Amino acid sequence: MMHGLYFRMAYTYAHAIDDGQDALVAGRPTTVQNSYSPSSERGNSVTDQRQRLVFSWIYEPRALNGGQGWMGKISKGWKSSGVFTAGSGRPLNATVVGDANQDGNSDNDRLPGMQRNSLFGRNYATTDMRISRKLHSRKGVKLDFTAESFNLFNRLNRRFRLTDDGAMSNAAQLQYGTQHVGNNYYLAYYQVPTNFMRATSAYAPATVAVRAAARFLAADSAKGRLEIRLLLDFRALSCNN
Repeated sequence: MMHGLYFRMAYTYAHAIDDGQDALVAGRPTTVQNSYSPSSERGNSVTDQRQRLVFSWIYEPRALNGGQGWMGKISKGWKSSGVFTAGSGRPLNATVVGDANQDGNSDNDRLPGMQRNSLFGRNYATTDMRISRKLHSRKGVKLDFTAESFNLFNRLNRRFRLTDDGAMSNAAQLQYGTQHVGNNYYLAYYQVPTNFMRATSAYAPATVAVRAAARFLAADSAKGRLEIRLLLDFRALSCNN
């Protein structure tokens, strides 16, 4: 705490490795590509986020002129707070559509030569901020003003398709049919889609909320005081391009 300013910062570096996220849960199709070699599934976990930075602050400025005069009244009672969060991309699995290994399970096929979760998605960053002020009057009326924003700078945080087994992107589709290349015949071939490693959606855009609350304190001989509160809430949503 220094001159009404309090802040904290945390940085985390981690690396999570496992051999599958709920790979053998009853009632769900297995995600192990080769059931004879489950150790081959060892790779980056779906929770593996290598780097994460969080910076937060709370600021209560001192009123000008010691709170006296019109400048003191205007600058008194303000409080602001916020948090900035940034993180590296999470692991991504390069899947194949078409049951390439012919085991009757279309949920465990990966691009040949690719380990599980060997690719990474986009990074993520967002800033949330809040400004509030309390006003008091002599007639028992209290006014609370609050303005807050989530993803203040409207950063476009793209993301890939999310499933119970983590983020995925369709790397290829197995097409069946005889193909003649030179003197060789192939019964099937891989067709790479145009949207491979392209994010298909995004996290929430900027949201702004403004609230104004009025509290009226009325005398009550039986209960001491009766509080009546009126709340006005306004929200605005910004769209990412």
